[in-house]
Amino acid sequence: MSFPNIWHHRKVADTAARGCDICFKPSSSVLVTPEKQDYFYVCPAHLKDNKFCTSIVDEVAVAAKKKKEMEEEIERVKQEYEEKQRKKKQKEKAKDSEKDKSKDDEKDRDKDPKTDDEKKEGEAKSKDKVSKPEVKTPPVEDEPRVFALQRNFYQARLDKKRQVEMAKRNRERLSDPSYFPSVPKGPPGS
Repeated sequence: MSFPNIWHHRKVADTAARGCDICFKPSSSVLVTPEKQDYFYVCPAHLKDNKFCTSIVDEVAVAAKKKKEMEEEIERVKQEYEEKQRKKKQKEKAKDSEKDKSKDDEKDRDKDPKTDDEKKEGEAKSKDKVSKPEVKTPPVEDEPRVFALQRNFYQARLDKKRQVEMAKRNRERLSDPSYFPSVPKGPPGS
């Protein structure tokens, strides 16, 4: 039985970790064929080794990912620009209102000088409370998910799969009573 040389990298729980087929260290990384015909545990370090396997890059997925990131960046820049424009308008309105209030405040200052200072502190606090746009860190480059084994390792997987199938067939044959010859029922020589 043959299967394509395409392997998807999957992670399992740490409690389900088994020994790597190459170095026998416990590993929670598994390489699986698309139809789940075969799988084996492998260390993440081996996946980076070009002599063991090479990554298969899906160009369409990479292009779609770049396009999505670009759209997110454009949206973020638009939001920042709108926020700056809104702040500008608020400052202009505040200046206009301060000019109008300054005439009224001169009368109030004579009465209570502390209220003016409290108002300025309150405005400063409200400006600090305005949510600042979140700075997003660029996403860490994802590890490749699809691999192709080198010829020798792929052939070893095929051979191992064939041996398992042959052993299974042999067990089935040995358990079938019609596989063995029957004992002769007549007298000898006739």
